[in-house]
Amino acid sequence: MTAPVRAALYLRVSTGRQAENDLSIPDQRRQAKGYCTSRGWEIVADYVEPGVSATDDKRPEFQRMIDATTTKPPAFDVIVVHSFSRFFRDQFQLEFYVRRLAKSGVRLVSITQELGDDPMSNMIRQIMALFDEYQSRENAKHTLRAMKENARQGFWNGSLPPIGYRIVEADEQRGHRTKKILEIDPIQAETVRLIFRLAREGDGASGPMGVKSITKHLNASGIRTRDGGRWGIGAVHKVLTRTAYIGRHRFNTKFWKTRERKPETEIVEMAVPPIINAAERASASAAQASRGNPVERSPPPRGARRTAGNAYRRIAQACGRDRRQAQAALRRDRERRRRSRRSDAEGPHCRAQGCPRSGPRRRGAGRGRDRSAWA
Repeated sequence: MTAPVRAALYLRVSTGRQAENDLSIPDQRRQAKGYCTSRGWEIVADYVEPGVSATDDKRPEFQRMIDATTTKPPAFDVIVVHSFSRFFRDQFQLEFYVRRLAKSGVRLVSITQELGDDPMSNMIRQIMALFDEYQSRENAKHTLRAMKENARQGFWNGSLPPIGYRIVEADEQRGHRTKKILEIDPIQAETVRLIFRLAREGDGASGPMGVKSITKHLNASGIRTRDGGRWGIGAVHKVLTRTAYIGRHRFNTKFWKTRERKPETEIVEMAVPPIINAAERASASAAQASRGNPVERSPPPRGARRTAGNAYRRIAQACGRDRRQAQAALRRDRERRRRSRRSDAEGPHCRAQGCPRSGPRRRGAGRGRDRSAWA
């Protein structure tokens, strides 16, 4: 007698509100259990993902389930989902994990989209995954459009408010939801005003203070953040750069996945009660700029910093050498410059004769083996 097929259930909803108030997860579990019972499968595991998006694999229960399939032998033979969209809403990621599971001898089965293992079924699954991905992107687009309009009307969309503000219910109610707005938190607002005053005037014993000095002053004075923790340089810098404190909160400033800045046309300004006036903020910014520490300076874009790999590649392209040789040459050049305290502005040099990256040759270069030219 053959052993019964071991099945694992994977149940998921997209938002925390669905997980708390919706009946989707109990219904998914009921249908999945009925499906397994009708086929004589034994349910050995149950993975529930409440309030997590399926656009990527950053899901703790999902990763725990995948880890269980990589053991030898795998913990189960089949993963049962209500639909393929519960597993992934990204066509590439879905196919990647389907093939990864297949290498471990584990199948993915949808109880509402039954397919076989033949090429036609694989093509249909990929088409379904493309539609799921398109629907997810469309839903995200319409949701963001509604949130931007909500911000234009002065209502808070959620998340943690800036330091110095707190969330309160507005008088307006639409449907079953009560709108939220920001109001000034009197205690934290005083801390915000103090930060700007220190940036403009200092503590009386010195002139305008920089971000690091302000951070030290707050911690030494026993002033804590709203969570009761110590202040950090990043938190102080964020206070000095936010426009919310002069009554203009900026919504939709970054892409949530990459954290890269969005163009100004995508950003919406929301009216909030000001804690300081525009003149005070401008004075603080000018004082910081006079110290050579402009708070309005934006961080460099991702990948903008010069990396060692780029330096190796440029040297190798300039003199036609192998990249590994260029790495060794650059390391030797850096060590020599460190010993001689030469300025870093000269950059790495290739010692090959006639190379466009050539610099002053050291005494004895060219003797012995060819690598001496790269010393």
